[in-house]
Amino acid sequence: QVQVVESGGGLVQPGGSLRLSCTASGIIFRLTAMGWYRQAPGKKRELVAAIGSGGSTNYADSVKGRFTVSRDNAKNTVYLQMNSLNAEDTAVYYCTAKWGNTWSSEDRYWGQGTQVTVSS
Repeated sequence: QVQVVESGGGLVQPGGSLRLSCTASGIIFRLTAMGWYRQAPGKKRELVAAIGSGGSTNYADSVKGRFTVSRDNAKNTVYLQMNSLNAEDTAVYYCTAKWGNTWSSEDRYWGQGTQVTVSS
């Protein structure tokens, strides 16, 4: 059984930082690309960042230079380090395990999401 579980969300002040974690089980993690999406109230879900099995990455323009995606294959975990957060980053953040090993692969499994709220 495949499980994708996010953690690390919460309330943070504007300009602050937060690190999300996502642990996946039931897959060959080291061969699987992973992604992070977010969905804000009233908005469509959007890709935030993705990382291939070899470490190549892709970011949404809105987060480039502020967010960093990384992975630890020994821990079956992918991270999203978020810096310089602003109110527009408020959303539910979802982690995905993809079908293939490249960051452009289709998403196969989804986590339940973790809420990130940026507010003073």
